[in-house]
Amino acid sequence: MNYQTTVSLKEENTKTKKKEKKIYDQKPTPAFIGASWAAVFIGVVSYCIGLWNAYMELNEKGYYFTILLFGLFSVISVQKAVRDKLEDIQVTNMYHSISWFTTIISILLLVIGLWHADIELSEKGFYAMSFTLSLFGAIAVQKNTRDVAYIDNRAQSKDN
Repeated sequence: MNYQTTVSLKEENTKTKKKEKKIYDQKPTPAFIGASWAAVFIGVVSYCIGLWNAYMELNEKGYYFTILLFGLFSVISVQKAVRDKLEDIQVTNMYHSISWFTTIISILLLVIGLWHADIELSEKGFYAMSFTLSLFGAIAVQKNTRDVAYIDNRAQSKDN
C-alpha cells in the first residue's frame, strides 16, 4: 500500500510540473562558425564554377543557378521557422509548412534536372554534392547567427 502511495505521488508531481524552458548559453566556437561559412562559400563557388564551365545552354545554367538560390533561401526559412518555434516566437503553421515544402521541392527539382541532364555521371555527382554542401552550410550559418544573437541578447538583459 505504501508503494502505491509513493508511485501516485511521483506521478502527480510529474503531471503538475510545468514545461521547463531550455536555456541556451553556449556560443558556437569560432572554428565552427568559420567552418560553416567555409562550407557555404566552397559549396556555392564550386557549384557556380561548375555551371560556368559546363557545356550547357544558357537557359539550363539559369535553371540550375535558380535552384541553388531557391534551395538556399528555403533551408534558411526552415531553420528560422524551427528556431522561432523553439524560442517560443510565433510562427504560423502555414509558413513552417511552406518552408519545408519549398526545401523539398528545391531538392526534387535538382534531382529531376540532373536525372534528365545530358552530362557525365561524375558531373551530376559534383552538382549534387556542392548543392548539398551549400544547403548544409547555409543552415549552419543561420543557426550560428541565431545562437550568437540569442546569447548576446540574454547577456544584455542580465546586465540591465
